[in-house]
Amino acid sequence: MNPGNLPVMPQELFFEFIDSRKDWLEAVCVTGGEPLVHKDIIKLLSLIKKEGLRIKLDTNGSFPERLREIMQKGLIDSAAMDIKATLDKYSLASGIDVNTEDIKKSIDILKSSNIEYMFRTTVVPGLINEKDIELIGKMLEGSPLFQLQQFSPENTLDESYGKIKPYPKEEVKKFGRIAEKYFEKVNLEGV
Repeated sequence: MNPGNLPVMPQELFFEFIDSRKDWLEAVCVTGGEPLVHKDIIKLLSLIKKEGLRIKLDTNGSFPERLREIMQKGLIDSAAMDIKATLDKYSLASGIDVNTEDIKKSIDILKSSNIEYMFRTTVVPGLINEKDIELIGKMLEGSPLFQLQQFSPENTLDESYGKIKPYPKEEVKKFGRIAEKYFEKVNLEGV
């Protein structure tokens, strides 16, 4: 799968790149789009692991069984999962129909894991408000790290989002204070 007709890097070239930086490269972040959409992701992660590198996975939680499998095989060392919105707004926030049961399963898989993980939410005006932060906090309660990210209207897939003005910094900080009671640590990005 090659969304947007992006250039594909041959596997050999990727591993040549990795080998050329072995002396200072410790880890790789596998991100996307959604990397777990690819059925052969397990093969890629296995090959990266054989190089002795740590792996961080960025996921949207749409493929819980694949997430569970790669974790059971010890193929990732840490993970970050985007939480787009409250479950009732998930499809709206994602722009596609989302199976929220898959999202809940992925959350549970990470919360019961022994790897480092974090959840993160981009605070998009009109999609995320104080009540939503409270509900998301309750859903993820007890997790070690939650990151609130300031929305940026630049380079959005949906052009209509380019007209949305980000929340003022003080509002995002207020969201962070609301979230603090549910997490060990809350980070604010872009504030």
